[in-house]
Amino acid sequence: MRGLQLVSDRKLELVDLPEAEAPGAGEVQIRVKALALNHIDVWGWRGMAFAKRKMPLVVGAEAAGEIVALGADVRGLKVGQTVAMYGAMTCGHCANCLKGRDNLCQNVGGVLGFHIDGFARDVLNMPERLVIPAPEGVSFEEAACAGITFSTVEHMLFDNAKLEKGETVLVHAGGSGIGSAAIRLAKDVGATVITTVGDDEKMDKAKALGADHVINYRKDRFEHEVRKITKKVGVDVVFEHVGADTWNASLLSMKPGARLVTCGSTSGVSVQMNLMQLFQRQYKIFGSFGATIRNVADGLEKMGRGVKPVIDTVVPLENFNEGLERLESRKVFGKIVVKF
Repeated sequence: MRGLQLVSDRKLELVDLPEAEAPGAGEVQIRVKALALNHIDVWGWRGMAFAKRKMPLVVGAEAAGEIVALGADVRGLKVGQTVAMYGAMTCGHCANCLKGRDNLCQNVGGVLGFHIDGFARDVLNMPERLVIPAPEGVSFEEAACAGITFSTVEHMLFDNAKLEKGETVLVHAGGSGIGSAAIRLAKDVGATVITTVGDDEKMDKAKALGADHVINYRKDRFEHEVRKITKKVGVDVVFEHVGADTWNASLLSMKPGARLVTCGSTSGVSVQMNLMQLFQRQYKIFGSFGATIRNVADGLEKMGRGVKPVIDTVVPLENFNEGLERLESRKVFGKIVVKF
């Protein structure tokens, strides 16, 4: 059985692993078919692990595959189904897991591919509760974008920010994996989308994707453009995942009572902000990390009715590191998918 292991910082090796054991009670065995790359993969590759981990470590944090065997007591899944997998080994029995809030699990065993062995292997066994079936017509490459990408956006926009039809949302970095997904999912509920991108080519792609207004932040200050577009009113929601570089200008882009939801800090983790602006304009700021299993299922359901992820590039497993380098360069529009 093949597995792709991180053996040291920025060094990957394709190795032979022991054959997977038969699935135990309550488990399903999955043949992995596709992986989707995320910045968490890049962080792990660089050596930016925020908890102790042992190397070699099988990489891959977001994936889809086909069920090939069922353990005893599995009732809700069947052999041959296309499935996405939840990317954290949650306990299933703490108060938060029982409420469906696995992203707040009190006993989480780690994020796959970052703290513990991930999905970049031919076959693995997973608890049934962490395996989510895809609708008919959703490809492995598309389903691979459900476990983190679509689910993160679902949780940010709809659980936290409560985005509704007729509202206006500012989506930062619309060419990124979650940025492009946010454009599609926001348009799906009838929102007006303003997005930022880093070059004119991405402007054209974002418009083709459905964005109503696109701003090249390298040419124009996006907060000024947002004020022009909204006739000085501001937006209802900011979808923030860039960090320090965009934080305060994002606040200037918001109408009174607006909501900002953030899941990332790739440009820096620390900011200074005006507290009077925060309370006088009654902003609501949400931190959002991960997603629930329901969010994964909701994302797959939307894929099934045509709201598809944007896939920039598909590479073979042997070129996994090239995919990471492309993602690190930010010369992408959408997701990079690794195919087995």
